[in-house]
Amino acid sequence: MFQKIGIFLLLGLLVVSCGEDKVPCAPSGEVIDYPMADSLAQAFNWPKDLKITGFAGPDLTPSPACMAVAATGEVFVGVDMMGSLGKDMGKGFIKRLVDCNNDGVMDSYTKFAEVDNPRGILPIGNQLFVLHTTFTEETGKADNMDLIVFEDLDNDGVADGPAKVLIKNLSNSKYLQERGTDHATNGIQMGIDGWIYIAVGDFGFHNATDRDGTQLTMLGGGVLRVRPDGTEMEVYTHGLRNIYDVAIDPFMNIFTRGNTNDGGGWNIRFSHQMQTGEYGYPMLFKHFTEEIIPGLVDVGGGSGTGALFMNDDRWPEKYNNVPMMADWGRSELYIHRVTEDKASFTQNEEKFIKLPQITDLDVDAAGVMYLSAWDGAGYSGSPDKGYIVRVTPENLEYRAFPQVENIYWTNNVVNLLKSGNAKSRLSAQYELIKRGKGASGVLKLAKDSSLPLEVRSAAIFTYAQLTGASGINDLVSLTKDSAVQEFALRALADRKGIVENVPSEPFIEALKSDSDRVKAAAIVGLGRLGRKDLAKHLLEVPVPSSFKAPTLGSEGPHATPNSDILLPHLAVKALVALNAEDAVVEALNTKNKDLALWATRYMHSPKVVDGLIKAYGETNDEVVKEKISNSLARLYHQEAPYDTSWWWSTRPDTHGPYYKTVDWEYTSVIGDFLTKEWENTPEDKKDLYAELNSKYRLGIEEFGILEKREPKEDMPIVDFDKIKNKKGQVGEASIEDIMIALKQIKGDPESGKKIYASQGCFACHSISADEVMKGPFMGQIGSIMNREQIAESILKPNASISQGFSTVKIETKGGDIHVGFVTKESASDLTIRNIAGMATELKVADIAEREELPTSMMPAGLVNSLSYEEFASLIAFLEQQK
Repeated sequence: MFQKIGIFLLLGLLVVSCGEDKVPCAPSGEVIDYPMADSLAQAFNWPKDLKITGFAGPDLTPSPACMAVAATGEVFVGVDMMGSLGKDMGKGFIKRLVDCNNDGVMDSYTKFAEVDNPRGILPIGNQLFVLHTTFTEETGKADNMDLIVFEDLDNDGVADGPAKVLIKNLSNSKYLQERGTDHATNGIQMGIDGWIYIAVGDFGFHNATDRDGTQLTMLGGGVLRVRPDGTEMEVYTHGLRNIYDVAIDPFMNIFTRGNTNDGGGWNIRFSHQMQTGEYGYPMLFKHFTEEIIPGLVDVGGGSGTGALFMNDDRWPEKYNNVPMMADWGRSELYIHRVTEDKASFTQNEEKFIKLPQITDLDVDAAGVMYLSAWDGAGYSGSPDKGYIVRVTPENLEYRAFPQVENIYWTNNVVNLLKSGNAKSRLSAQYELIKRGKGASGVLKLAKDSSLPLEVRSAAIFTYAQLTGASGINDLVSLTKDSAVQEFALRALADRKGIVENVPSEPFIEALKSDSDRVKAAAIVGLGRLGRKDLAKHLLEVPVPSSFKAPTLGSEGPHATPNSDILLPHLAVKALVALNAEDAVVEALNTKNKDLALWATRYMHSPKVVDGLIKAYGETNDEVVKEKISNSLARLYHQEAPYDTSWWWSTRPDTHGPYYKTVDWEYTSVIGDFLTKEWENTPEDKKDLYAELNSKYRLGIEEFGILEKREPKEDMPIVDFDKIKNKKGQVGEASIEDIMIALKQIKGDPESGKKIYASQGCFACHSISADEVMKGPFMGQIGSIMNREQIAESILKPNASISQGFSTVKIETKGGDIHVGFVTKESASDLTIRNIAGMATELKVADIAEREELPTSMMPAGLVNSLSYEEFASLIAFLEQQK
């Protein structure tokens, strides 16, 4: 008997031992000298307590758009030589790089798979999730974007076969074909709750379809999530600019760094993403800011790219437990030090690692971090630019992470949840869920108050996924532990397929908590339970005095933290999700009327409109009447169903509250009511209706408007031929000689300002956000491009077309032809500005054909008349615009 047990134990140990061995290592003696790490370290003043070395160069990983690292250390690089504005297929693939003996030198590589335009990548277990652009073979044009998953069961570094599609149509075919992918759907990350979170750029998507057959459409950017098997797809947040990635902490706080909307003077926002939150871009973030969750900070111009929440106890404390956000435009990896502020955070931004046009970052389960750099590959990619660097703390003691699928004893996998880093915990969780085992051991960790909070959080979310409906009672018990109440509540309501079995009492009780974080989890959860009778509890959430609309025509605070607005914002979203019309209408004449009125703004329902009109007639409070009038005006129109034939531009219509309006069955009822009230209002008080007409764009002529029309865009005509044909030093020199001269000549910004005017730059470019927006905005160019890049964009305009400002040719139905760049666009109108600076307003309905030309409207040779000193001064002036 004991002999048999001993044999089984020995066999088990052998299985574990063999399973943790990797493919035999063949170390390479070839140290990568691209980039030259020593010179870069000196030039960029890298942190002295980190060791940063080159890992792969452009011969293997040119134009790296995305990158991720497996827990066991294999580096997966999404090569994208199509770039952000290219439109050619067959230029993308995924490389797998291996350092088998952890000496910092890449020992082997494989081409894992060929995919066009990889933009997001996620390795976990023996799977690799990829988000990429799809093409139609017959036309050679972009079709859409898909989320797919590859498998590598034999661990040979090559995908075993064709990928499985998890979500189809994750972007917008029209704009992918016309423009490229720079505002499309991008990075993917997995949270400890087991969902894949997807960063959706401001192209949005139309009829994205998961494996359940669920279809969703998103107008604009946000965060989408889906289960790893491609089911249960749902919108997590909405109203973001061009985000490229998300950073997720161990407690499911999600952070984004929104990419600047090029050319318009709109800046980067660093935001905390709260489930169901509306962040406002572009329809609400200027004139309806009381309705949104604001960003935590506006950091100025830039281009946010890859993101990572660093959680690894082997890293120095000052670099640990922080969101790390890459900025391509600033060539910098930033740390945002976040401090809890009720249900959200405040932040302080710090520069961390300088790297030319950094695109992505990730860390393995041994604590080794990798960064990818575009490094001048250009908007359309390059086979000769781009690299990967390796980063470790100076004294990191390397311990290889095992291949968890080969660990025989499930309890050993459970124990990995106690690891001091997020990558190990996530890998262990994924393996446990795949096995469907270990629930009792995981629950024990969840209950153990002596363990770190991130371990208990991981255990709770793991247990919820392992047990489904059968684990509800245990999770309810955990809601009584204040330390983990927030996570237990979230886990209970996380999967809509089982919420019918989840009791509502833990959520109602949590509304009494002293913690705003617990209250936020309870509010979101109540909205997900789907029970309208719970609306009365949500309506008791107070609305703060900071719920205040900007004055007409002004821009509200969209990047200033406002922790007091978060709970009522989430409560309104929950009421809308519950479609709690009856409860909201009943509350219009109670102490909860302010939250009810806020919620009515999004309920296009005859019952709600009738209720508002009735409440108006039952009150003599003029302030309340004005609030009701605003709600009714908000409901006068609704957003048109999105069909991809309209929406996106680099300068979208930001007036709000809708992008493209349509009438609905109660538009006339609201119009008749407001008109009757206008008729009965004394002349000295009728400005209210003009303000409603202006703010909500009602189009009721009798009311008049208070809004001032924007100044006409026409500027003095500039004779560019006369300027560009003058011959000077710049015109006679090669671009290489000019770049050498720029390194030696500093230039005078004050002289450059005068040259900017004399060369006619003002005709097509604005410097101040207060000026009329024309072509690419120059007021932030110094924070987006370095000295050499600014010079190149002037000397070779066709090679460095500013994103969104390639030349557009428009032919009207009347036969008129306009060539220029579009400086303003809505669903119904646009303004095109020609080379001479003349602006023409057109109706979209009058356009017969619109074509984006492959050339810049800016002619080459505009600075040929300048000397080196003058050109350097012009660059110095532009370099100061930040």
